Amino acid sequence: MFNLKRFQLFYLILTVITGIIGFQKAVFSQDNETTGEAKNGAVVVMYQRFGETRYPTTSTSISTLTSHIQELQDSRYNILPLSNIVDAITQNLPLPERAIAITIDDAYISFYESAWPEFKKANLAVTLFVTTSAVDQNRPGYMSWSQIRELASDPLVTIGSHANELRHIAHLSVEEQKQAIDKSNQTFRRALGKQPNLFAYPYGEISNGLQSTLKANGFKAAFGQHSGAIARNANLMSLPRYPFNDRFGPIDRFKLAINSLPLPVTAVLPEDLTLSDATNPPLFGFTIGPEIKPREDGSYRGLNCYSSQGELSLQELGGGRIEVRLTEPFKQGRARINCTMLGPNGRWRWFGQQYYIP
Repeated sequence: MFNLKRFQLFYLILTVITGIIGFQKAVFSQDNETTGEAKNGAVVVMYQRFGETRYPTTSTSISTLTSHIQELQDSRYNILPLSNIVDAITQNLPLPERAIAITIDDAYISFYESAWPEFKKANLAVTLFVTTSAVDQNRPGYMSWSQIRELASDPLVTIGSHANELRHIAHLSVEEQKQAIDKSNQTFRRALGKQPNLFAYPYGEISNGLQSTLKANGFKAAFGQHSGAIARNANLMSLPRYPFNDRFGPIDRFKLAINSLPLPVTAVLPEDLTLSDATNPPLFGFTIGPEIKPREDGSYRGLNCYSSQGELSLQELGGGRIEVRLTEPFKQGRARINCTMLGPNGRWRWFGQQYYIP
């Protein structure tokens, strides 16, 4: 399961280090990367509930949200519709500096009543990922289709799919996954007249089979709940988002995330993020892109990886290859590994993976 204390400490350490190195920009300027390279990436933030104190792991207070919106209105940031970011990556088009998209999962009524007026007032584009059966069955705490149609008519809002049910589907058979996606798409077509082409994985749980199912059903991109900035070479069916709630929503952590840069990687192992007994613990590894220059000895300044469960060791094998080994298997549920590296101008490069252990 997710180790909250370990990750709170992780974010605290990053925040402290960021403050310490603020005066070291001259050192970072020696990095061989160009400022233009930073424009290639994007950051996606994720929310769920708002002001629902009964659900602290998924809810963000309005005061916290207000502080986030105030920061996002700074002229340094470029808030774009999520579809624009996906199109730019797909078509190899440029993105502006600090490109950011805002997403909301599940279609809880608290978004419509409390958060949407704040986003609307600030003229910020959002993408709402809808769990269709919850809306269709008029479950308490969820929006209605009339409210979602109202939002969909606003040019600031894009509607995406969050599957038919908020349940674990990554490990199901291909046929069961297809049925879940088909049912959701049918509901969207009936309620909105069209089906979305952007998808958010329930619980952020991803598998190779589910990615293939989504591609076959016409989805252009799919998003998890693993932290990190989107790189130009990213897998469009496994894109990262930074989840926020009251525990992980302090403004310092928010600034750290939205100013992050991609850590471009290739040859990521294991290929499947849903683990079995044979692949747990995962033999995690990746190759850092050649655009990131190592030091003379072949190592990378400030590269560290952190696990939500247990201890790990990191090996830099040369040629940009990084191998991470865990001391014990992950427990059932979800687990994360985050890797960060110091980047130019005091910003952080960030690459994360979330694993699902059925």
